[in-house]
Amino acid sequence: MVDSVIQLKCQCNNYDWGKQGSKSLSAKLCEKTPGTDFKIDESKCYAEMWMGTYPVLPSHVLETGEDLQDVLNKHPEELMGKNVLQKFNHKDLYFLPKVLSISKALPLQLHPNRDMASKLHERDPDQFTDPNHKPEIAVALSDFEAFCGFKPLEQINKLMNLEPLQQFRPDVKKSDFDDQSLKHVVKAILSASDETIAKAQEGMSKLDKSAFGPDNYIPGLIPRLQGQYDKTDPGIIVALITMNYLQLKPGESIYIPADGIHAYLSGDIIECMARSNNVLNTGFCPSASRNSVDMFIGCLTFTPHSADEAMLPAKPFDRSKNGKTQIYSPPMSEFDMLNITLNGNESETVEALGGPSIMICTQGSGKLKAGGKERDIQEGYVFFIGQGTEMEFVASDGLQVYNAFVE
Repeated sequence: MVDSVIQLKCQCNNYDWGKQGSKSLSAKLCEKTPGTDFKIDESKCYAEMWMGTYPVLPSHVLETGEDLQDVLNKHPEELMGKNVLQKFNHKDLYFLPKVLSISKALPLQLHPNRDMASKLHERDPDQFTDPNHKPEIAVALSDFEAFCGFKPLEQINKLMNLEPLQQFRPDVKKSDFDDQSLKHVVKAILSASDETIAKAQEGMSKLDKSAFGPDNYIPGLIPRLQGQYDKTDPGIIVALITMNYLQLKPGESIYIPADGIHAYLSGDIIECMARSNNVLNTGFCPSASRNSVDMFIGCLTFTPHSADEAMLPAKPFDRSKNGKTQIYSPPMSEFDMLNITLNGNESETVEALGGPSIMICTQGSGKLKAGGKERDIQEGYVFFIGQGTEMEFVASDGLQVYNAFVE
């Protein structure tokens, strides 16, 4: 017999784009789990708190120190459920939630689709550590900025008419600017010399912001991004000219498909993705850290869309008793995410889910009644919840919980 509710302890990694010391929400949440050995070092930058069973930074059972994956391996049907085991045909947890704290732009990146990920893993398992794809969602926990997907072609076409950018245009009629034209533009920018990139940015900076039409934020972001990286970084032009710039408020969410270009810029988010750690980088990073331009372009999906189409709105969850739960449901099978938000003394009951979940409290405190026991729940508390387990939440002074799950 195994307990269906398992409190976890997690770890936080140290990328230079993370927030410093206790300014990092990911580090603060990680440190607040009772009994954990994680302590904040104010001299370090903390980027990502991982929750799950991916071997790079696995979660452990708080009470025993046992690796969570070892527990799942011992009790697969009780904790994962027969239907989920049959659906995915292995005992691993199929999704990976994280809390990210971002002080500067992450590398301009994409995650290869399943077919390409499998080939890259076979060719270079040290860099591409698994054969899986990595679609993901990001839910804002604070004000959040991101570059996500491509702008509509017409909008990009107009920007490419600006004098500093005309050198990257394909040799086609301006009225014929299409997906292949965009592909040419992105490849030309990423392949350009450092001198060409620096001069193009200098030319863009000299233009009045009115020249950029509805994208008049561009001149203001150029010096900010140059200060974080370098005026020779091609990611600055690709992001500002071809990609959607999004500003999200807490609770708003975006969806990144496999092969989708993106770069998070600032803020705190809870992110969830398919079980993978594969990434291709091509900007907002030193040239030595960039993957081949041809490989990046070959994996990239050139499907322009509006900023609105990158958004993933939350919807009411039909299996909540008091209507205090919303669901983020991306168009993929690996996971969904619930957001339970309560004011003081409010309660919510979420019906039993048909598969496993991982839950983190990001605000407030209260009680969690599940699996026949009542437990304290506070900021930074993380739980694995086995399939078939009803959850009742009672807030003390307000409570916010995010719960990633699969069925």
